[in-house]
Amino acid sequence: MSDYQHYLQERDRIDYLYQKGYKISNIQENLEGALVEFQKAEEEKEILHILTAEGRKYFSVKVIQQNQ
Repeated sequence: MSDYQHYLQERDRIDYLYQKGYKISNIQENLEGALVEFQKAEEEKEILHILTAEGRKYFSVKVIQQNQ
């Protein structure tokens, strides 16, 4: 799978969680990518492992929008 196709999948998963009412609550960066924790309610959490640079840029923009 190409990097672009992988990015599209990551973007779609991020958008899907936002549409379901989740918000980014925690981010852990490492050499393999970023672990992004989404939270809807206290007990409802999802974690995505974002691997592409474009995916990291995309969730960074979402965090900025979320905090405005």
